[in-house]
Amino acid sequence: MTFRPAPLRAAAVLAAVFVAARVIYRVLFNGAGTGSPLLLDLPPLRLPAPYAHVVFLGPVTGPGLGAAVLSALPIAATILGFGLLNAWVDVSRGFVRLARGGPLQGVARMLVVAWAALPALSDAVASVRLAFRLRGERFGPRALVPVLERTLEHASRVAAALELRGFGSRAAQQKGNDGGLPLGVRDAQFRIGDACIKVDKFAPSGGSITVITGPTGSGKSTILRGIAGLLSHVDGGNLSGTVRVGGLDRASAPPRETASVVGVVLQNPRAAFATTRVGDDIALALELRGIHFADAKVRVQEVAERTGITALLDRNVSTLSAGEATLVAIAAAVVDHPRLLLVDEPLADLDATARARVIGVLDALAHQADVCVIVAEHRAAALVPVADSWWTLEGDALVRGEAPAAPAPSYDSPARASADAEPVLAAANLSVHRGGTPVVREASLALRRGEIVALVGPNGAGKSSLLVALALGEGTGGEAGGSKVGSAKTGSGKTADGGRVALVPDASDDLFTRDTVAGELRAAERRLARVRRGRIEPGSAAARLALLRGDAGMPHGGEHPRDLSAGERRILAIALQTMDTPPVLLIDEPTRGLDPAARAAVSSALRAAAEDGTAVLVATHDLDFAHGLGARILPMRDGVAPSSAAVDPVEPALSAAQPLAAWSDPLPDRPAAKRPHRRLRMPRAVELTVLAAANLLALAAFCWPLLAAALPQDAAAATPYIALAIAPVAAVAVVLSLDGSVRSAHTVALLGVLAAVGSAVRVASTGVGGVEAVFILLILAGRAFGARFGLLLGAATIAVSSALWGGIGPWTPFQIFACAWVGAGAGLLPRRVRGKAELWMLAAYGVVSSYVFGLLLNLWFWPFAVGGGTGISYVPGAPLATNLSSFLLYSLLTSTAGWDTLRAVTTVIGIAVVGRAVLVSLRRVKPVSGGVAGPGGQAAKARPTAAPSPSKKRRQLTP
Repeated sequence: MTFRPAPLRAAAVLAAVFVAARVIYRVLFNGAGTGSPLLLDLPPLRLPAPYAHVVFLGPVTGPGLGAAVLSALPIAATILGFGLLNAWVDVSRGFVRLARGGPLQGVARMLVVAWAALPALSDAVASVRLAFRLRGERFGPRALVPVLERTLEHASRVAAALELRGFGSRAAQQKGNDGGLPLGVRDAQFRIGDACIKVDKFAPSGGSITVITGPTGSGKSTILRGIAGLLSHVDGGNLSGTVRVGGLDRASAPPRETASVVGVVLQNPRAAFATTRVGDDIALALELRGIHFADAKVRVQEVAERTGITALLDRNVSTLSAGEATLVAIAAAVVDHPRLLLVDEPLADLDATARARVIGVLDALAHQADVCVIVAEHRAAALVPVADSWWTLEGDALVRGEAPAAPAPSYDSPARASADAEPVLAAANLSVHRGGTPVVREASLALRRGEIVALVGPNGAGKSSLLVALALGEGTGGEAGGSKVGSAKTGSGKTADGGRVALVPDASDDLFTRDTVAGELRAAERRLARVRRGRIEPGSAAARLALLRGDAGMPHGGEHPRDLSAGERRILAIALQTMDTPPVLLIDEPTRGLDPAARAAVSSALRAAAEDGTAVLVATHDLDFAHGLGARILPMRDGVAPSSAAVDPVEPALSAAQPLAAWSDPLPDRPAAKRPHRRLRMPRAVELTVLAAANLLALAAFCWPLLAAALPQDAAAATPYIALAIAPVAAVAVVLSLDGSVRSAHTVALLGVLAAVGSAVRVASTGVGGVEAVFILLILAGRAFGARFGLLLGAATIAVSSALWGGIGPWTPFQIFACAWVGAGAGLLPRRVRGKAELWMLAAYGVVSSYVFGLLLNLWFWPFAVGGGTGISYVPGAPLATNLSSFLLYSLLTSTAGWDTLRAVTTVIGIAVVGRAVLVSLRRVKPVSGGVAGPGGQAAKARPTAAPSPSKKRRQLTP
């Protein structure tokens, strides 16, 4: 148990504010004139009807102020008590424990996903902010689109990870029998949209490594997702023919039912972690199968030792390097000892050392643990020492291939700049810090026109940080382009002659802010026209894109940029950043995800730029690519400055012999898997009855000050305590009734990630004059996904945000219901309204919900906030009209005329500015194959998460 002082500090501030507010209320309404001495003799003013019982101001005395302070101390002490509790109790670990078993597994797992998504959300905001600076655009409302797109893609990856590990499985998983073959594919077709990949016969044996190669976008990932079951059960595609995994028919067995048969490592594993701790993420598949926690812990320790990641088990997943993340993802995939392991692009982001270690683990799994390993990889040459068979995609078919020959070194250098030439960009003794930690120390380099320089080094060496510092004019102790880098007042780096330093960042997808490729190209042409103050030839951006892609071609019309393959998205980003032919071009990992043809096209474009006089600096792990460019190599390691001397480091041999724990020992017997906890699923009629009753009870808890007037005096005195007890009970009832309907991994992930977004927005905006930007998200998500989704999202947002800032207390259930009703109400609006009318309707709803939200939260807390003895105090037994008028005056002065109005204005502006784009983004990822049950309790039919590109067959779905 760890003490966190932040919640206690926040509670102390809140308690002090509460005491001060109680004193102010006492002075403003009826004065504080008990006893003597007299401090202020304020003339009392009686208000007109219907507030005739209210006296404004009055005499103020010392004992009167003391009495006001004393009356506030019990509630202030309660606030401090909850602050102390929040400081000691780690609520996020409670989410993890609830998700392991019991009746709240679905909702608890969603909260775990939300908590784990917070670091990814922070990274998304920082990355998108950087991308906007690189594009020369102001970070404004439009930035919400790429941030949301990135978080939604994170949700899709988490959903796939949950599905593949067994979330939602209804029975103990059984392994089939297919003559010992882990995989058998015969006369099969993998279809998605208009694309179809044919596989006549594909049956790799156990204890082997099979490598699948093919051009960018050819369908390597689609084949793996088809074998894993994602294609037909999640993505909206379909399979025909025979596909059997471990003896089970893939067409009838969804991924969750084969989690113990096949392990899967998807692209970019860091984006698919569903928990915050490495050990928890590895154990997730075992927990979802119902294996006892102690047995799962033993299994996690065993697989960690055998993959060499024991030291990482207590680490936060957000702190892992690319190589560490890949090893953790492999461990999570094989923790249940599957017979088949599918690995998609495991080497894409890794340096030579990390690649060698990953290859060593895959080799050990296949040839010592008898696992059938299938790898889809562009950098296939690195797998030659360990691979047993090779397959490739030719046209629309998967056929047998051959091991790639080692690429012949090419040193066709462009015209080298003279060493005596004046540098166009120079840095001397440049240091870069991130969060107070040095990531680059005393870097010195000089770039001259017409040369290509390659910055190489292991993951974490500081290459990306150095490129960003050069592009934005950041850093300390150095000079770039003749000006102090540390000043960075212009917000961008400049060359010696004042030209632009262009950077294509590592997270290049964040450069996309439009919903079509054509829109991105037109926007790039408009930006270039503004910079040059002249007309740009229409189609110049498309021509630039075609130059980079070469003869292979790529979509440039109505396709969404994020629906392109990884390589195509990379090329589009390079085209956008090089439209103006900048004098200095910086590119971070230009060949990631690219096939040889695409790499050759990028290489040709970079050489052409150098020949035109552009200085090119490339940060890459791909030494073959750097050699092919004839680049001057600058090695970098551990944040140390690159060497200014031209050196040619030799990449270490990628050997499978790594210092790993032996896999040759017999695998221990797996703990007996018990049947997973059967989650409560109420009949439809019972569920609706419980929902209605719980919400009515919650509404009564809000309205207790007005309802108590109709009760006997003795009962009225107990009403506030009854209300405080009813609210959490009603919240639990709602969660219990809805938990059984949260059956889809996609819905759990989408709810969790959007709850993380909402909680971050709420924590950032709470207290800033009523600017509740979270209402924008709740209303748009409720509109896109329906009332139940909106209800759960509102509740989860409050739960996560309260845990985030340590604000859990008696008020939390009331906040949960108020926000849940905002989201659910948006889902109940007329569905047929579309276009501008839809936005007008949502804006009007935002105004109404803002005021109703404020009134409800004020109503239940009003008697506690004001206390007794003032003109606007709650008076037990008083007529309803008297208490109602007192409450309305209190709410008008403290909330309605201020915070609630600003909340309404903020919501209307937000919906007007980003409503259409956000709705488009949300509807592109509408839950598939299950989710929150629809009418009749049935889950929605599977549908594609994104429409296929109309102009070209799309074979690759992975983001």
